Amino acid sequence: MKLDRAINIDDLRAMAKARLPRMVFDYIDGGADDEVTLKHSVSRFDDYQLTGRTLRDVSKIDCSTTIMGQKTRLPFFISPTASTRLFHPAKGELAMAGAAHEKKVIYACSTLASQTLEDIAEANPGSKWVQLYVWNDKEIVKTFLKRARAAGFTGCILTVDMPVAGNRERDPRNHFAVPPTPNLKIARQVLARPGWLWDLVRSPKITPANFTHLRGGNAGETGGVIGFVNEQFSRSVTWDDVRWMRDAWEGGFAIKGISRAEDAKNAIEIGADAVWVSNHGGRQLDSSVPVIDLLPEIADAVRGRADIIADGGVRRGSHVAKLLMRGATGVALGRASLFGLGAGGQPGVERALSIIEDELRRTMALLGATSIGELEPELMRVPKF
Repeated sequence: MKLDRAINIDDLRAMAKARLPRMVFDYIDGGADDEVTLKHSVSRFDDYQLTGRTLRDVSKIDCSTTIMGQKTRLPFFISPTASTRLFHPAKGELAMAGAAHEKKVIYACSTLASQTLEDIAEANPGSKWVQLYVWNDKEIVKTFLKRARAAGFTGCILTVDMPVAGNRERDPRNHFAVPPTPNLKIARQVLARPGWLWDLVRSPKITPANFTHLRGGNAGETGGVIGFVNEQFSRSVTWDDVRWMRDAWEGGFAIKGISRAEDAKNAIEIGADAVWVSNHGGRQLDSSVPVIDLLPEIADAVRGRADIIADGGVRRGSHVAKLLMRGATGVALGRASLFGLGAGGQPGVERALSIIEDELRRTMALLGATSIGELEPELMRVPKF
C-alpha cells in the first residue's frame, strides 16, 4: 500500500503493522496492564460532540499559534519517543526531525534517542525541544543540556510520570528488548519482515546514542536500553530536583506527566513555562483518567500563568480541536507520528502530519472557526460524568 493511499492514521497503523516485526509494532501499539487507559484515551474523544456555527466566511483558516514561546504553523507537534530507530533502523529520529522541519512543526527529541543531538539538529535546523528524566548523576544532565543548547534546542521537557516503568505485558510475551536480542521467537518475527531486517543489518547498533560514553550506554551487557534506564534514572525524584533542572536550563521549560491540579500549581511555582497533561500514552498507570477529561481542572489551576500541552490518544484532527477547546495550548502526537515512521520513514511521518492538519482544517471550517482562538468551548457539548 502506497503512503498516498493512507486516508487516516489507522491506515498508517495498518501499514506499520504489516512492515514491522510483531515485537516492534507491539512496543508502539501496546499499553500497561489491561490497556484500559490505552483504549479509553482514544474512545473518550467520541463522547464529546461538536456544534458548528454556520454562514461564516471560512475561506481562510489560520492554524498558527505559540506554544511555550515558540511560534508554530500548527497547534500540534511531534512528541518525544525513545529509540525510534527500532521503527525505522536507517534513520529513526532523523526521519522524525526531518519531517517536522518539512511540515514546519516543533520536534521534541527524547533523552533516549537513538541518534545524537547534533545529528538531529542537522536534520532539523528549525524548531526543536529536548526531553529528559531526572538522572542519578546531575552532571550527566547538565552536560546533556549544554549540548542541547549548543545544538539549537530551545525548549526542555522534564518527564515526571515514570518513577518505574509501567507493566507493558506485550513486551515480555514477545521477548522484547532494545536492541533486539536473538532467540527463536524473535528470529521468526524478524524473518517475516525482510524489509525491516535488511534495514537493521545495514545500520549501526541501536543504543542511547547521546550516552554511549557511560557505563551501559552501549546497551550491551546491562540488559539493553531498559537496563541502562534502570541503572541511570533516579527513583527518588522530588520537586527539589525539578528546581535545579529549571535553573540549569535557559529557555522554555515544560513538566510532562501532570494529571492533578496541585501538581500543575507546583510546576508553575518552580518556574515551568508549560504544564504537560499526559498519561504517557497509557503505558504507565493503567485506569488513569483520559486527558481530555482532566484539562478543565488543570486549566483552572493554571489560570493562564503557563501554557498547557496535552497528549494521549490523538488519532484525528478533530481530536486536536477538542483538546484545544478543553483548555490545551498545544497538542503532542506520539503514536500517530510513529505509525507514519513505521509505515514509511520520513515520508510516512510527513503523511501522518498532513492527515492531522487536513482533518483539523476541515473540522475548523465546519465549526465556523477561522483561527485557533475561535475554537471556543461553546462549540462542544461535554458528556455528563
